[in-house]
Amino acid sequence: MVAFAFSRELRLLTPKHFAFVFKQPQRASTPHVTVLGRLNTLRHPRVGLTVAKKHVKRAYQRNRIKRLTRESFRLHQHALPPMDFVIIAKKGIADLNNHALTEILEKLWCRHHR
Repeated sequence: MVAFAFSRELRLLTPKHFAFVFKQPQRASTPHVTVLGRLNTLRHPRVGLTVAKKHVKRAYQRNRIKRLTRESFRLHQHALPPMDFVIIAKKGIADLNNHALTEILEKLWCRHHR
């Protein structure tokens, strides 16, 4: 049985991990979200999130975006290549409803899967 856990080793935790991805990323983006990815030496993907106060003013909106993004990653983690991903929220993402944000993330995961 495949485990769909979101454990600590599936997250980018330190600035060093984020800097690794920012150096030579593969980009996939929409007007609301950018996904940067870079192959890692591990055997599983990891994800890090950046949702700036500048683009999403309210804490509850930032938390909703992060929660939906983590859930989307958790469900797609077994189909993704062993890469480190950084999700960057852009202006206007707070206006999307949950369904629209989930669909956008699915399309971006598919682009990186290819």
